Amino acid sequence: MILAVLPAFVSCRAITSAVNDDKTIAKVGKHRLSKSDVLPFVPDGTTPEDSVRIVMQYINLWASDQLFSDIAEAQLSKQEKDVTKELEDYRKALLRYRYEQRYINERLDTSLTKEEITEYYDSHTENFIATVPVVKACFMRISADSPNKELIKRKMSSSREEDIMEADSLAYSSADKYTDYGSKWIDMVTLARDFGTDYGSLLSVMRNSFIETSDGYGKVNVAYISAYVSAGDVLPMEYCEEEIRDILIGTRKHKLVMDLERDLIEDARDKGNFIIY
Repeated sequence: MILAVLPAFVSCRAITSAVNDDKTIAKVGKHRLSKSDVLPFVPDGTTPEDSVRIVMQYINLWASDQLFSDIAEAQLSKQEKDVTKELEDYRKALLRYRYEQRYINERLDTSLTKEEITEYYDSHTENFIATVPVVKACFMRISADSPNKELIKRKMSSSREEDIMEADSLAYSSADKYTDYGSKWIDMVTLARDFGTDYGSLLSVMRNSFIETSDGYGKVNVAYISAYVSAGDVLPMEYCEEEIRDILIGTRKHKLVMDLERDLIEDARDKGNFIIY
């Protein structure tokens, strides 16, 4: 247990006193930790109690690092401690990554047409299968005895645009909470959070596109489901659009990097800088 051998420097009174100057506040072997090392990690306005807690956490992490470093230095062989190659490999990988990112940022076209998204969706529908139901819905939490409850329910389920707008207006003024998800697809897990339950429980009480539950405190949660896709069915393209965008942009990034690598090799060959014997 490394922490069991920490020196006895963790008295709260000692720490609080020490951070008032720049004296050493902790020591592990030959390593010392001072106030100036720790203070940047204590936000302005932190209470004395929280300051002590933050300093204590930092001290113990710092001590653990020093102890591991010291024991590794003492017990590893010279060959085991030689990390020159690993450091150089890491440096090369980091430089390559940074250059690739700059190269990509300077050249990447992130614009996508609706046709490109639709074409990808139509060609890969097998990859867009719902694992949970997805819906278009609107949700409200309202008093069970509200005189507007049933009117709002009728209006929100109407196919007439003016009725839906009226339902929005009534719900915003009468309900404790109202969320219109109707303009976008959401999964049932998201809707279930509004009800404070799981989506399976919601499905079991769904009747005629309505879900209604009581919270036991005089309130009811109501959702109207205007569109529904079952688990196992193909997801609507609108629901997948952001994922498809990420895929297509990712493909462009990959092609840029592959083209860069090819061009660098060809250029080096043309200039005689890359020769295979």
